[in-house]
Amino acid sequence: MIVLGVDPGSRRTGYGVIAGTQSGYAVLGCGLIRPVASGTFHERIGELCTGLDEVIAAMRPEAVAIETAFVGRNVRSALILGQVRGAVLATVIRHGLPVREYAPREIKLSVTGSGSARKEQVAAMLFHLLDLEQKPKSLDVTDALGIAYCDLSRGASTVYRTEGLPKKGRNSRSKGWAAFVDDHQELVTAGGSAVTVV
Repeated sequence: MIVLGVDPGSRRTGYGVIAGTQSGYAVLGCGLIRPVASGTFHERIGELCTGLDEVIAAMRPEAVAIETAFVGRNVRSALILGQVRGAVLATVIRHGLPVREYAPREIKLSVTGSGSARKEQVAAMLFHLLDLEQKPKSLDVTDALGIAYCDLSRGASTVYRTEGLPKKGRNSRSKGWAAFVDDHQELVTAGGSAVTVV
């Protein structure tokens, strides 16, 4: 499975492409899409979509992962980011790629083991987990790699691997925790009178 992680931004958008195999993970490419700073907001969105088109054409991902929208106190910033995310999602869907979304805490937890880790901690851990030759200079890039890594390592991308299953076997995530435990007995061990998920 090849997953493209995207960290959207109006000034720069980070991307990271990771291939997940039985033997581990391999970074196929990563970088920044930087629209011309002097352009209008609408022009920058257009350039972002064009840049993303080029990344998808070159990297040929099978799925895309993105961080869920973060609602802060600054309404204007939230609206701008919402428009950028919408442009990213529209571009991805136009290519016919499935999309998964993850909360920031979930991404940090999958990479560092702590949902409250700082961006710098995520970057440092990814450097080792992905056996990178050098650390990316931008945290936008490491954020994007972290999103892709989260998708692959969580195994929550089962929607990508269930195309041949009957419809009732899909969407197990929506059935709740009990259904997940039933479907993944290999992850469950008995611990006295309680059940511990490992």
